[in-house]
Amino acid sequence: MTTRAFQKIYTKIENITKATVTLRAEGVGNDELATVGGKLAQVVKIMGDQVTLQVFAGTEGITTDSEVIFHGEPPKLRVSDNLAGRFFNAYGEPIEGGEQIEGEAREIGGPTVNPFRRIQPSELIATGIAGIDLNNTIVTGQKIPFFADPDQPYNAVMANVALRAKADKIILGGMGLSNDDFLYFKQVFENAGALDRIVSFVNTTENPPVERLLVPDMALTAAEYFAVDKGEKVLVLLTDMTLYADALAIVSNRMDQIPSKDSMPGSLYSDLAKIYEKAVQLPNGGSITIIAVTTLSGGDITHAIPDNTGYITEGQLFLRNDSDTGKVIVDPFRSLSRLKQLVIGKKTREDHPQVMNAAVRLYADAANAKTKLENGFDLSDYDERALKFAYDYSEKLLAIDVNIEITQMLDTAWELFAKYFSKEEVAIKSELVEKYWPKTE
Repeated sequence: MTTRAFQKIYTKIENITKATVTLRAEGVGNDELATVGGKLAQVVKIMGDQVTLQVFAGTEGITTDSEVIFHGEPPKLRVSDNLAGRFFNAYGEPIEGGEQIEGEAREIGGPTVNPFRRIQPSELIATGIAGIDLNNTIVTGQKIPFFADPDQPYNAVMANVALRAKADKIILGGMGLSNDDFLYFKQVFENAGALDRIVSFVNTTENPPVERLLVPDMALTAAEYFAVDKGEKVLVLLTDMTLYADALAIVSNRMDQIPSKDSMPGSLYSDLAKIYEKAVQLPNGGSITIIAVTTLSGGDITHAIPDNTGYITEGQLFLRNDSDTGKVIVDPFRSLSRLKQLVIGKKTREDHPQVMNAAVRLYADAANAKTKLENGFDLSDYDERALKFAYDYSEKLLAIDVNIEITQMLDTAWELFAKYFSKEEVAIKSELVEKYWPKTE
């Protein structure tokens, strides 16, 4: 070992796998960065004086006598108001050219906010998407994933949420994005003139998969700066958490750890929880809300990734293709926001809870009518009307391309009730019906 300007340099590697190297070293910290044969690496395991590093770009070309230089510190992000409007890679370096950010360097991946400093969420985050705002309202400080099949336009939904959401800052953590998706996000944000409130950390398919592991921590370190230091409402969008978990599996498998369910590492639950638990509502008015995408393999929600995610998060949003309208909708039956009762009818109009329940019940009646039709049974007049209602409800409220305010969503629902049903069939409290039922001219 030699030392150069406070950096320890080693030249004796004992073991090399596809993603990791192991050597004997002293005074090294967990998560510390190092350079191995000129490639950036990070400490992932310390057993006595045996240190294992994951090499982000892979170990190809590294030999047992390659130079290992420890940097003496874990990955950091420089934080300042100048982060807004910029695109960064997994290491927090600008990727669109432009100057480096000047500001305080903060360690990424720190502990979550002390429970004593948290307060119960009570603020609404409006996304402009009725399938979310009307049926599955999201609250500041909530953590909720989209479950979607890989062929669904979840990144387009994420971009729309970023543009429509009533938040002070939007932070995008893109993992394993195709170049097309990356350019799509960039163009949508630039064209909308919204860059001044969006910060993006991006790992594309051209970058090493292991780099994805840094992206959520980078995004959340930036989020904590704006929420904790500045008291701002921050919305963090993470896509795609399945590719993040795949990167975890790559590292653990190459370290010869015994895999758990679906070839995932045994630490999957705590790895995901460490990210999602950063969601918080703070007494200073600042908040971090996390909306993530978890892509499903063949719609399988029992896979370890969505299964573990469901235990950690407060509900889920399901995207599905609606065969009747041909649109992608937020499925009202399989989606659930566990915190919506904190704001619906309190921060929104008084009729919100009743309208939401009535609409979903009538939509369920339409689903039953559809089953009768498919099995060759005759439909009643009510069944026929329910089917027409369901078509309009999908088209005007559940489809992800609908962008209206919550009050307008409620008014639209009342119009559909009046168009297809009697007041008795809708079964909403009479005082609300008197107040909101559309007046016929």
